Amino acid sequence: INKSPITPEKTRCFLRQLLPGLPAAMHRSYSLDVSAPLLRTQGYVDGRWISAASVFPVLDPATGQEIARVSDCGPAEAKQAVDAAYKAFHSWKQYTAKERSVLLRKWFELMTLHKDELAQLITFECGKPMCESLGEISYSASFLEWFSEEARRVYGDIVPSPAKDRKLLLLKQPVGVASIITPWNFPSAMITRKVGAALAAGCTVVVKPAEDTPLSALALAELAEQAGIPAGVVNVVPCSRESTPSVGQVLCTDPLVAKISFTGSTATGKVLLKMAADTVKKVSMELGGHAPFIVFDSADLDKAVGGAMASKFRNSGQTCVCSNRFLVQSAVYDRFVEKLGRAMDAELRLGHGSEPNTTQGPLINTRAAEKVLHQISDAVSRGAKVVKGGKRLDGSFMEPTLLTDVTADMLCTKEETFGPLVPVIRFNTEEEALAIANATSVGLAGYFYSQDVSQIWRVAEALEVGMVSVNEGLLSTPEATFGGVKESGMGREGSKYGVDEYLEVKYMCFGGLKP
Repeated sequence: INKSPITPEKTRCFLRQLLPGLPAAMHRSYSLDVSAPLLRTQGYVDGRWISAASVFPVLDPATGQEIARVSDCGPAEAKQAVDAAYKAFHSWKQYTAKERSVLLRKWFELMTLHKDELAQLITFECGKPMCESLGEISYSASFLEWFSEEARRVYGDIVPSPAKDRKLLLLKQPVGVASIITPWNFPSAMITRKVGAALAAGCTVVVKPAEDTPLSALALAELAEQAGIPAGVVNVVPCSRESTPSVGQVLCTDPLVAKISFTGSTATGKVLLKMAADTVKKVSMELGGHAPFIVFDSADLDKAVGGAMASKFRNSGQTCVCSNRFLVQSAVYDRFVEKLGRAMDAELRLGHGSEPNTTQGPLINTRAAEKVLHQISDAVSRGAKVVKGGKRLDGSFMEPTLLTDVTADMLCTKEETFGPLVPVIRFNTEEEALAIANATSVGLAGYFYSQDVSQIWRVAEALEVGMVSVNEGLLSTPEATFGGVKESGMGREGSKYGVDEYLEVKYMCFGGLKP
């Protein structure tokens, strides 16, 4: 591990250029203060920490400085992990539901105990403000708590038989080894939402975390071991961007893998689906979104603005359920824009995530900032007006940006942004709003604000999305399903249905009975 990746002089210079209007506290160095054993940098396979032939750097996206070097696992380590998971599966599936429940509960308790250190890892490798990182750890741990309870509720069925000499039973059994491939924007919660369900069902897992954020995954593996989860049940193979294709090939094609769960882009999801097809694996995918946020004339505008702030600017706009297209009815358009602009000025503070006043951290890398800037430039060239922000700052920081006079031919209305950009489209009728909202190949989440009960039912049913949030800006919870329609994926995570993704239903006919 690089113990002194950031020199104070370099950081002060960088931050003065980047954020000249911020308080003096921003002009100091930042160091990751997480001690062993939670700061792990090797792969975790079959209950052992393993090194690879090379390492790759993990960077603080706020400063661009290296915070750790992590083992760059390749296909050999991935295969080793799959074999270990397959071996462990045969014993893990024999654990009773209560035994699995108890171990998941211990894992949850350890996450809660170490929440501050786990949150700091997220802030330094992902860029989130500490308050959001702590929120993610609470959210992440809640999936282990939820699935520790659901482990004991995997019920089968006894089916009434048409014949008197037989009994019909439907048994639920774990599918086997699951490959878990997760993104960088929720480096802890995306793992527990999948792994919690898999372990509750009796499956074992191989986790491939995003190359930008492996430290959170490795810390979770350490706590799983401390919780007493047996060797081989949870395996983690971190790897660089360059090694990802070869590692992914193993995890998606090896015959011993029975299930793939992936969260990421639609384009990558399609590639993984093709890989999985040859061995007909069970697959669940949570892919890209392009969420509409609709404000109707009857909406409570103050609540709508609050919802917009929460939905758009969480993690600097880098969530798959972030509102991307803001549709506001003509009669309230100007007032909504004015109120939203004032809220942005009052509530948003750029800075390093470890600073207590920061609400907006950096984007994950410079490519992400360039994408947002490109969408802004395209919109302006087509007639949009910049009301707030609009500029890229040094590094991967991006000013929160508010655009008006946006039309459906602009790039920001056609592709997911993943950044702090609010393009506001004017509409006149409910039918027009629905046509714009549904004119996309993806359908993950949708938001709208209205106080007309009949309209709420109509719009909720008409939106082509997997999740609808009415008069609320934050919708995710472990008790409810998470997933989309169209090219936003298949399957559901969370809720009582999340375990089903890791189960097969076996029909048992017990015949020859005496009537």
